[in-house]
Amino acid sequence: MTFSHTTGPADHNALDFIRFAVDSGVIAFGDFTTKAGRKSPYFFNAGLFNDGAMLGRLSQFYARALLDSGVQFDLLFGPAYKGIPLGATVAVELARQGRNVGFAYNRKEAKDHGEGGTTVGAPIRGRVVIVDDVISAGTATGESVRLIRAAGAEPAAVLIALDRQEKAAINGQTLDMSAVQHVSREYGLPVIAIANLGALLEYLTDCGNTDLARWRPAVQQYRDTFGV
Repeated sequence: MTFSHTTGPADHNALDFIRFAVDSGVIAFGDFTTKAGRKSPYFFNAGLFNDGAMLGRLSQFYARALLDSGVQFDLLFGPAYKGIPLGATVAVELARQGRNVGFAYNRKEAKDHGEGGTTVGAPIRGRVVIVDDVISAGTATGESVRLIRAAGAEPAAVLIALDRQEKAAINGQTLDMSAVQHVSREYGLPVIAIANLGALLEYLTDCGNTDLARWRPAVQQYRDTFGV
């Protein structure tokens, strides 16, 4: 578990998660172009956690990071769309561990029939943790924070899988802070990441796999160029 400001050696949960993500093909190495137009030697695609076994394992990493953080919470909230299955599976895993809390999510558009509204699931109240895969521009997080506060509840933290630890590009402007740092400062919330780019570099250093280890210099160069 790492908060947005944390540096230093990765913990076992972070390194185990990186290993799991690499083995699952969720972290891939090659020649990629990011949304910000940067050439990157690695790519993280949480959409490839796409079967029951992988989602079950993924939820364990999320739950462990959240519980280890010490953040107090009453509800999980999954922003549409990727946050919906993530929040749901983390809620199931927490219940399996004896910590049963509510889960809610939002629709992209308000429903004008049936129960109506833009949110589905448990009533939004108490201290709410927002669950997502990564933070890019912070748009989904901002929408979630406003929705939670409008319901009279309190955002408690943002829980993500990977902190890329690179300078954010928001509205065409490159910031001197990461998207995670920007969200943390903008909304006054801790951001809990299962792992970060530092953990990926540590894994590539110690993995003992020459095919993977050869990517370490390129990933380090990317961090030196775009990192925070």
